[in-house]
Amino acid sequence: MMTTERGVNGVEVLSTMAARNCFFGLDIGTHCDDLAERQSCVEQAIAGITDGKLAAKAREFMYFTAGFWPDVGAIHDRENQMKILRQSIEAASAGGDQDTLNRKIVAVGECGLDHHWNPSGEDGRCESDFDEATYRGEREMFESHLELARELKLPVIVHSRDSFEDSLDCIKNVGYDNGIIHCYSYGIDEARAFLDRGWYIAFGGAVTYNKKAKLEAIKDLLRFVPADRFLCETDAPYLAPVPLRGTTNTPVNVELVYKFIAEVRGTSLEELSNLVDENIKQLFSL
Repeated sequence: MMTTERGVNGVEVLSTMAARNCFFGLDIGTHCDDLAERQSCVEQAIAGITDGKLAAKAREFMYFTAGFWPDVGAIHDRENQMKILRQSIEAASAGGDQDTLNRKIVAVGECGLDHHWNPSGEDGRCESDFDEATYRGEREMFESHLELARELKLPVIVHSRDSFEDSLDCIKNVGYDNGIIHCYSYGIDEARAFLDRGWYIAFGGAVTYNKKAKLEAIKDLLRFVPADRFLCETDAPYLAPVPLRGTTNTPVNVELVYKFIAEVRGTSLEELSNLVDENIKQLFSL
């Protein structure tokens, strides 16, 4: 899975993915009104691929989600932004034919909860932003995404950081268990709680970062998640895996995530790739 890269050569990225016979690429939404822009960005990149066969392959494997990340501005404008999100999905679904990019919306998200405060971060977020109204509003916004996904009969891409109990509580409140816990960052007990409800767990480049003190716990977690609920992802342009940590990430780098996880799980790259592809087929009804 990926988000649309800024400042990255999309033609080169998609060409490489197609040449590797990539089965699935997911461009994930983070703003309520970014769907059309993301689709256009990917379409332009595909149009720039000079090899017709590779271009056709790229168009075949690219899919999209629509949703928005829980920043403070979105939380306080949630009713309006949910309306915009719904309108963007309806507009995309109404245009084109079944073979074009704008019909390939396969999930709602990313959406969820983030209680990791980083005052020096790009959005200037800090702990003091989270008064009671913001906290309740964030939960309401996540539950609105879950309700929309249930209405549309689509899986959900869930962002959950330092907010396990609240995330699980919102999911229980809505009673919709269909999707991915994206960029998973908790332990085995938390994974069991999500898995018991039917969720998939997705791992990205962050699993390659851990210091020796935490490495065994990560390996135990990677072995714990059952084969039929296991996914790998990129989260480009973030979380570039070791040895590329700190650089702009692209979906091409997911191969490094696969290599790390395959070694930990004691399987081959091909077997892990086939396993993930089968899970994708099941989750997204492909």
